[in-house]
Amino acid sequence: MIIKDNWKIAYFDVNEINSAEVASKDYIDHFWIPATVPGDVHSTLINRKIIDNPFKGHNDQKSRWIEKKEWWYRTEFEYKEHLKDDEKVELIFEGLDTFATVFLNGRELGSTDNMFIPHIFEVTNLINYGKNVIAVKFDPINKHVKNKNKDLWSGFSKERVWVRKAQMNFGWDWGPRLVTTGIWKEVHIKKRKCAKIDSVFVKTIDISNNNAKIEIDIDLDNYTHANNLKLEVSLKHKNKEFNLKKKVERNKEVIYLNVKEPKLWWTHDLGEPNLYNLIVKLYKGDILIDEYKKEVGIRSLKLQHKDENGNKVFTFLLNGVKVFAKGANWIPPDSLFGAVDDKRYKNLITMARKANMNMLRVWGGGIYEKDVFYQECNRQGILVWQDFMFACALYPDYNKDFINNVEKEIISVVKKLRNDPCIALWCGNNENDWLYEKMYSDGDIKTDFYGKKIYHELLPGLLLNLDPTRPYWPSSPYGGNDHNDPREGDTHNWYVWHGQVEPRKFGEKTKIDYSVEGVSFKNYKKDISRFVSEFGMHASSNEYTLKDNIPKGQFYWGSPEMDYRNKDYHHQKGILLMEDYTGIPDDIEKYIKYSMLTQAEGLKFGVEHYRRRKPMTSGTLIWQLNDCWPGTSWSMIDYYLLPKASYYYARNFYNPYLISLNYEPNKKIELWVINDLLEDIYDEIQLDIIDFYGKIIFRDKVSVDIKANSSLKIKEYSIDIVKDVKLEEIAFALRSGKGHTSKNIYFLSDQKNLNLPCPRIIVEINEQKDELKLKTDKMARFVTLNLPSKNVVFSDNYFDLLPGELKQIKLVNRGRKKIPYEQLTVSDITGTEAIIK
Repeated sequence: MIIKDNWKIAYFDVNEINSAEVASKDYIDHFWIPATVPGDVHSTLINRKIIDNPFKGHNDQKSRWIEKKEWWYRTEFEYKEHLKDDEKVELIFEGLDTFATVFLNGRELGSTDNMFIPHIFEVTNLINYGKNVIAVKFDPINKHVKNKNKDLWSGFSKERVWVRKAQMNFGWDWGPRLVTTGIWKEVHIKKRKCAKIDSVFVKTIDISNNNAKIEIDIDLDNYTHANNLKLEVSLKHKNKEFNLKKKVERNKEVIYLNVKEPKLWWTHDLGEPNLYNLIVKLYKGDILIDEYKKEVGIRSLKLQHKDENGNKVFTFLLNGVKVFAKGANWIPPDSLFGAVDDKRYKNLITMARKANMNMLRVWGGGIYEKDVFYQECNRQGILVWQDFMFACALYPDYNKDFINNVEKEIISVVKKLRNDPCIALWCGNNENDWLYEKMYSDGDIKTDFYGKKIYHELLPGLLLNLDPTRPYWPSSPYGGNDHNDPREGDTHNWYVWHGQVEPRKFGEKTKIDYSVEGVSFKNYKKDISRFVSEFGMHASSNEYTLKDNIPKGQFYWGSPEMDYRNKDYHHQKGILLMEDYTGIPDDIEKYIKYSMLTQAEGLKFGVEHYRRRKPMTSGTLIWQLNDCWPGTSWSMIDYYLLPKASYYYARNFYNPYLISLNYEPNKKIELWVINDLLEDIYDEIQLDIIDFYGKIIFRDKVSVDIKANSSLKIKEYSIDIVKDVKLEEIAFALRSGKGHTSKNIYFLSDQKNLNLPCPRIIVEINEQKDELKLKTDKMARFVTLNLPSKNVVFSDNYFDLLPGELKQIKLVNRGRKKIPYEQLTVSDITGTEAIIK
């Protein structure tokens, strides 16, 4: 029985009212505000037009009063069940954000202090046949942290380390401070009879000889000490089903299944993400009293730290196969995550898959994601690097209450997620080990490493019993002589963008280089990392997204409102990157294009470098995939789910089969092929060097047989092949003769130095087919299609169009309104507007 209707909210000053009075069944709440559950206070107030949308203008600051109030939720529901002697009733809150006190019919049930875990209250003797009232009081955060030690180092906010809630709520360098509160997950009533299934753990023990041995551990709570309990387990894939029945003899039962001809779970690029439907049924005699259902996968997964030659690596092995992880970091898809619907999750994960991503990292300053996230990653074949929720801070591991709270959280989270085949790795925290050592060496921190016991003692100890099937990694980055050592473990490459001079060693002072050269994406070429779990650079959101959230008159380059969209602490970095590659923009339209082009080309430059290093480099997770609000950030997809240029680029540079050009000034031009697939590929690669008017300067065709799961340099060219032309006036185009991948275009000169002509771009619209056709007489660089709608997505955008080439684009309408074709604009990087027919 889900309790989702008739919820209302109200707020009071702290200690203004008597809790028993407000929780009473007889309290009059007629004038309270109707609320949506699951959800949060902010979203309710927005929907009821009580506050302005905090994402628009500076409205987030105007809504800060919300976090200072005491908030109450109330609802009334009917319960029409007569209870027998061996039955009990539980009131279950899947998520309460955060310091809550729960009442049923005026009786206090208990208090909570962790938004990440469910809270279960037995209400057998308190629930009425007929009318019942639930009341939940939420205290302001400050009430519980005002007397806590604020001397612990913590980025962005001092109070957050004491609070087990999303750390990004307190503000981050890509999002505003919006301290949420409320019932953010489902509430339901569950009637129990005799016993219940407490937890289930499905383990693939062995896969060999076309057979999989599956172990299913089942923990039971036989609270009435009932006899005659039995279990029935079913594992089904399509028309094949494996069953077993067992009499319950103890509270911990283990069941083994042998699955013949198992259909393994793979990432989508390597095979099919096959899933089995697991059903565990608990019976009392012939009466079904509890049931557990879950989609599970049969697969093996390991993390390799040394390769066959003894080299230090960081490589995931899926079903015995080395995987090059291609993906991005995931942050909560909205600052008001309680109100996010499943559709938004499904859209984002589908977009990640279509960009050829096979791994997402759930970053440790957000939330353990909603069920739909893991469900979609399971179904769409995307691995998940799962951080625990500790980020950029010292945490009070010396405090007994805090550490007990954290222990409950770990146990709850691991038991919930360990049956998801997508989960590839548990990671202790985001950057805490690395930042502590650096700041201690610099003299900025003088205390012990508070939190260390969590990542290096508590977590590995608990995981040894809770989930020994997956690797555990204490922190990210971690490994080597400096936790960001490129020669070992995983790294965060922030010498691009943040100008951090690497490598360094433990104890050395940190160095920052905020010069044009210091932050340039060309520094990726220096990186020999084994696995890059963060790297990236800013780009503007799409024009419509910005215009829709910036007050009128403020949408211009350098406006205070545009500046407010950027939460990073040193805004000059983005200017320096553009200065290096595109030149500095002088208006808002150029800023949007220049920042997007710089991000897209920079990520392409970095990812292709890392992929050419395969197998010594085994993964790239771009910071970041998505946004939580309409700002300027490192994201590849903006808040309205409109792709930035880097997203479209990723579909090519993350293609499992990649043809790549590598060039250093005054050195030979190298032609590379990277094959992440599990079969050998034969191809005929064509290299064309073309001037901006369509003349072919040079053409070469190279036949190649590339082995499965490998990277190969197949040819070198002397720079003399273009000695009679200027690099500023030519493009290099790589094509797969067998159509294994899209063409890949390179310019061996920075964008700011290109002598681009003004092309004549013709666009033909077919409204019946929602289709565009484009052609140009001259090189059209970075062709940008723009519509003032958040619901229309182009099949391709921000592309280079070669002279004489025909390009076909499909439009996908995610909304109900007709596509406003009359408002379509098309232009290239020079600002030349297309002729639209």
